[in-house]
Amino acid sequence: MKGQTTADNLISLAQAADIRFVRLQFTDLFGTVKTVELPVTGLAQACAEGVLFDGSSIHGFARVEESDMYLCPDTSTWVLLPWLDDASRPLARMICDIKLPDGSAFAGDPRAILKRAVADAQVCGLDALTIATELEFFLFPLGNDGQPALAVVDHAGYFGNDQQQAAAHCRLDMADALAKLGIPLFGTHHETAPCQHEIDIAPLPIVQAADALVTAKIAMRTVAQEHGLYVSWMPKPFAGFAGSGLHLRFQAKRADMDDFQDVLRDGNVGCGRRFIAGLLDHAAALTAIANPLVNSYKRLRPGSEAPVYAFWSTRHPMPFVRAAMDANGAVSIELRSPDPSCNPYLAFAAALAAGTDGVRRRLNAPPALFESATAMTEEERFLRSIPRLPVHLDDALTFLEEDETIRACLGEHALTHYVGAKAAEWEAYSRTIHRWEHEQYLLG
Repeated sequence: MKGQTTADNLISLAQAADIRFVRLQFTDLFGTVKTVELPVTGLAQACAEGVLFDGSSIHGFARVEESDMYLCPDTSTWVLLPWLDDASRPLARMICDIKLPDGSAFAGDPRAILKRAVADAQVCGLDALTIATELEFFLFPLGNDGQPALAVVDHAGYFGNDQQQAAAHCRLDMADALAKLGIPLFGTHHETAPCQHEIDIAPLPIVQAADALVTAKIAMRTVAQEHGLYVSWMPKPFAGFAGSGLHLRFQAKRADMDDFQDVLRDGNVGCGRRFIAGLLDHAAALTAIANPLVNSYKRLRPGSEAPVYAFWSTRHPMPFVRAAMDANGAVSIELRSPDPSCNPYLAFAAALAAGTDGVRRRLNAPPALFESATAMTEEERFLRSIPRLPVHLDDALTFLEEDETIRACLGEHALTHYVGAKAAEWEAYSRTIHRWEHEQYLLG
């Protein structure tokens, strides 16, 4: 929001729209959105001093003895929500940064982590970066108990003409809500699997892109509920069908040049190929952030229409990184492994740190691959430096702990809490006896 970012201007806007409460939002380390409602009468003080809260009650934030933290609203994120609350009241929303009592940024704030990564990239000359996102998701019906039912309610398929189905109407209402929130879209369509859909968000500066994605996910859940549906970010709810990804398309287009132009030119090694080289060099550690669930790794398998090996291409259907030129002549570097369960701030930060490291160290990407990596022998992949992405969450966490670049990007506080929580998640899964095991072994 430009030109109206002072507290006084926002109060005037709130009064004109009969808004009495403003939602202040942020995410915990794992992407869960946290919210506090603030009366408009307290807006000026909140913008000037912040809002005190108990950081020890937020997953991954602080110990009890270090609990005092402040929500500091970013007034540029002010937006009127295109829906009413349960009492039919209009609401506004602002995204917050997390500060410590001394006024410094909290090192474990995911938004602060992304801002640090952006600043580091700018030091390396990557100051024109934007990200466009392709957000895939599943829509399931809500039962009478208000819980989602894992039921197949459509089979429209990729780009299917599903306009007579309830999910299609819901999807268009989602797109309409995002437009009202100021989130620019490329479009929306049905995806490959049953009940699977996609909404594509147009390029935005990186922090704004993460804010937009967090906002979009809130809006989409809200709209879906109004249609009696539930949006699931689960990467792989069905065996035998494609899972959901969150493709990130980096661009570095300036008014007079494109910093990634070398990617599609033979023999010319520049910023673009070095950015790709960085993504490939840190692929395994990056996966722990971009694919944070046990279920994520059931998508990253052969036959799932998702990356399995770390290579790049301009034509291959399932690379880890794909390079292409859009209709406006801008070169995009698309990271295709992330899934929608990730925290956008952390995933964007880790990907940006990886690419920036490639530029800083002047790495050169290997030749683009055009044949099937899956059809190669293990020896052929080894000779061509095409590693397998981590097979399980615990594998990815090991790579994360060993990767100095991604560790530095997250900072020790966030890294320690993230790895600890995800290792516990893997341990809980490993201790669970699953139905498949009963079916296979009980009578053996």
